[in-house]
Amino acid sequence: MAGKVRGVTEEQARRRLVSSETTLAGLLRHLAVVECKWFRLVVAGGDAEELHLPGRGESWVVPEDATLASLTADYERGCADSRAIAARYSLDDVFDSGEDITVSLRWILVHMIEETARHAGHADILREQTDGSTGDGESG
Repeated sequence: MAGKVRGVTEEQARRRLVSSETTLAGLLRHLAVVECKWFRLVVAGGDAEELHLPGRGESWVVPEDATLASLTADYERGCADSRAIAARYSLDDVFDSGEDITVSLRWILVHMIEETARHAGHADILREQTDGSTGDGESG
């Protein structure tokens, strides 16, 4: 996903090209937030207040002081944390999702693949509207 934003400017990353709040920067932030939510909060049992997770629907809002570099670093760090946390558990271990549903690590991993793939597709469209590229060929 990080490769989808390489080569765009700060302004391009924040530009709204669709009627929703979705931007390239917002996609990156949203995915960093959901990585944190599922792995650091749900799986590792972190404290929601200490993790400073935004409220529902607010993960798309990019803070004024955030830069593309900081958003990319947050996302890449979040993915690395998620991999390290997941490695400590079995795929069949279960966790309270905080929404009155118990889910397995397997379910969380599949959900994150779906979530990331969906938003990578959104990023392809936004990137193509921005500069004609899709960011393919870059890792991410």
